[in-house]
Amino acid sequence: MLAEPTSQVPGAGQLAGNVVHFARVLRKAGLPVGTDRALLALQALELSGVGGRGELHDVLEACLTSRVEHRPLFDQAFHVFWRNPHLLEEIMRMSPPAGRPAQEPRRSMASQRLLDALLDSRRAGPHRLEPLGGPQPSPQPSWSDRERLRAMDFESMNSEESRAAQRVIAAFVPHLARLRTRRHAPSNAGARLNLRQLLRDCGRRGGEIGEIPRRRRRTKLESLCVIVDISGSMSRYSRMFLHFMHALMSGARSGELRMSAFVFGTRLTHITRLLRGCDPDEALSRVARAVEDWSGGTRITLCLKEFNHRWARRMPLAASTVLLVTDGLELAEIDTLSEQAQRLSRSCRRLLWLNPLLRYEAFAPKARGVRALLPHVDEMLPVHNIESLERLALTLQQTSRECATWK
Repeated sequence: MLAEPTSQVPGAGQLAGNVVHFARVLRKAGLPVGTDRALLALQALELSGVGGRGELHDVLEACLTSRVEHRPLFDQAFHVFWRNPHLLEEIMRMSPPAGRPAQEPRRSMASQRLLDALLDSRRAGPHRLEPLGGPQPSPQPSWSDRERLRAMDFESMNSEESRAAQRVIAAFVPHLARLRTRRHAPSNAGARLNLRQLLRDCGRRGGEIGEIPRRRRRTKLESLCVIVDISGSMSRYSRMFLHFMHALMSGARSGELRMSAFVFGTRLTHITRLLRGCDPDEALSRVARAVEDWSGGTRITLCLKEFNHRWARRMPLAASTVLLVTDGLELAEIDTLSEQAQRLSRSCRRLLWLNPLLRYEAFAPKARGVRALLPHVDEMLPVHNIESLERLALTLQQTSRECATWK
């Protein structure tokens, strides 16, 4: 057993107290760690003993985590809490002030949620920590605060408001459109006769008809293809929209949803695998490491051309909705941009243009790039705050009432 922890944390002195404190930090960082998990960890440590930090890490990881995507955040928390007492001061110096807007996804060693949880535990002290399964001490936001957050522009948010908006976006459960396929499934309320099932039943009963089986068409979720502009003018909006995409890909229907994600600045990058199956902060960190042109220039024409020639034939665009997230401020090759937008519109079922410039009431399609794209999109929607994302969710589920047929 460890007599004293290796890091100077509030409430240090005994291993059991530090394990409970560590569980609180994980819970504040967003992991589903309850009282039962902490008790299980204490029982496991009592039975196995601790021969070193490696064994302590393995025991706590087995008891306090339940999913693979929780492990990166757990490893960061363990490294800060147990192994390196000076790392917390280091990441405190790396973090921006609370009143300064957050910059682009950075390659820090600990996520912002973990940093907030550690700093909050440090300020609270050993005698002010709430019970492990108890309520949060921070006051709940009022209805006026929530309405103000929903209507606030992403560009004007500070770091605390951005994290609150990300939590709201992560809780989105949009009902996507369902398309009828050409295959059928047995159904008592079906409109068509299931002749094959009827013949099989008659053969079992010696030619007698016991009941009349029916069938109806199967349905499936509409596929989505998202192309996001990450140039300098779109950086804050594209970052929030990546959180929205991660919420879709990690939601309750993620196993049924077929979604492809791309980002572009001066080049096109496929990021579907980077966003799938991990913590949202870790997902954006992986995207930031893979993308070399974040917050740089933009070449909409060349990136759309690359998508049409390289990727459009690899995915079922004929039954998909394509979300193009860009401000459309392109200056070069306007004629080619119109041709590529027309080709993309003909390849997919519908093309939705999400433009943050619609936040201005006096917006008019005067830019050449906007005029080249606008005739080939089915609808142009704003994407500058939480209310605009809620409107997008309603637009994506509109065809579920019509139940359009996939041809």
